[in-house]
Amino acid sequence: ASMVGEHIEGHTIIVNKSTMPIGSGDLVTKIIQEHVRPGNTFAVVSNPEFLREGAAVQDVLNPDRVVLGADEREAAEKVAELYSVMDAPVVITDRRSAEMIKYASNAFLATKISFINEMAQICERVGADVTVVAKGMGHDQRIGSMFLEAGIGYGGSCFPKDVKALAYMAQEADTHPQLLRAVMEINTDQRRRFVHKLQEHLGDLTDRRVGIWGLSFKQNTDDMREAPAVDIIRMIEQRGATVHAYDPAAMDNAKKLLPNTRMCASPYDAVQGTDALCVVTPGNEFKQADLGRVVEMMRTPLILDGRNMYDPVDTTAMGFTYVGVGR
Repeated sequence: ASMVGEHIEGHTIIVNKSTMPIGSGDLVTKIIQEHVRPGNTFAVVSNPEFLREGAAVQDVLNPDRVVLGADEREAAEKVAELYSVMDAPVVITDRRSAEMIKYASNAFLATKISFINEMAQICERVGADVTVVAKGMGHDQRIGSMFLEAGIGYGGSCFPKDVKALAYMAQEADTHPQLLRAVMEINTDQRRRFVHKLQEHLGDLTDRRVGIWGLSFKQNTDDMREAPAVDIIRMIEQRGATVHAYDPAAMDNAKKLLPNTRMCASPYDAVQGTDALCVVTPGNEFKQADLGRVVEMMRTPLILDGRNMYDPVDTTAMGFTYVGVGR
């Protein structure tokens, strides 16, 4: 920001795209003001991004909305002209509200994930199927079906960071972010519960061999940031088991975080002689796998489907002991 200030000529609009704490636009403005030369002027506009990893280009070209925050509406309207070719609603507001929209959006999506995961826990105890429950809920237009997929929780570079940051900012602002804290707690619990299910079926994990399908936090990426697989594998290994893992894209990155895990050449290599198969990240390669071949390769045909990717009736008919999430 100081370098930008030193090089401003005439009137310049600075666009802040990064997700940073509420008030960052004010801080950038202050820093630039200290370095701008007399006679030159500027405005700082907040323009948060709403991009999904693995679909960023599509989201840039087809945004749900464009959010612009500025203290000078004229500056925001100038930036809005850049988006005039896109058929998307433009929300112009003050800078802090624009910054807050980004955090609130991610926190709400994370909340939907933790909500359905808590419902999954209840479904398991009362004998309901969370996949059917979510489908029934999703038909309600006020709720919608997206992010109502029970599993092992969210990960990645955005949701964990943004929910944690928003909770911290709320606390610093002398409020009580109890919902945000519950969202994070449920998310962490999902990973522990997944490992506990493994122990319930295998007992002592000492000298057991566990296969893992999927390492990255999201399919079709090599991103291991806050990936649930890391916590799950570490808990399994701490309990004495050896882990054989496969991921179509993320194994090079995963090796740095999981030095004791054997990275395998194929999904089938990862299940050879195992006592359980844990499906951690969804993906077409796993959906289309020959489960008939898999059941013959395993020492104990136990499948823990952390993404509810397979049909329980079909897998059981093949000879598996099937364990899903909330089913």
